[in-house]
Amino acid sequence: MASFFQSFSTCFLLVFIFTSLHFLTGISVEFDVGGNTGWVIPPSKNDDLYNDWASKNRFKVNDTLIFTYKKDSVMEVTKEEYEKCRSLHPMFFSNNGNTIYALDRSGLFYFISGVSGHCERGLKMIIKVLDVESTPQSANQTANTSSPAKSAAATYFGTSMMMVILAVLGVIIVV
Repeated sequence: MASFFQSFSTCFLLVFIFTSLHFLTGISVEFDVGGNTGWVIPPSKNDDLYNDWASKNRFKVNDTLIFTYKKDSVMEVTKEEYEKCRSLHPMFFSNNGNTIYALDRSGLFYFISGVSGHCERGLKMIIKVLDVESTPQSANQTANTSSPAKSAAATYFGTSMMMVILAVLGVIIVV
């Protein structure tokens, strides 16, 4: 009988560990924009450098972008301003050389350089932040602050707690 409870306890402990590891995949990720190159004017004839870089990544709510640059700036702008490569009133502006930008919602984010002529030379980027529902299972997945996500998080937390309680009970019964 003790062997049954020990197996039962071990099984629940393994399930708990597995689900806990899945929960850890919800941690946000920091992305260095442009990789090792940073936020710089692309080489000639490579206007899509940053959009190509962005398309190779999966962004989710609460991830952060790190823009590293010298003698430049970064602005979040509207789609229209992105297409015109200029903005009089950007939604976000920074020129400190090491800008950290939090992706706080799903949808499209438009970034351009604030230095005259740099956007026209390719220093611009569109980031697509996926909805929780459309995010494929990956190391970059996390929940946003909408009600369904909160419900899912609460369900996960409740399930995890139930598994902990059952695992502890299994250990106590075995002892």
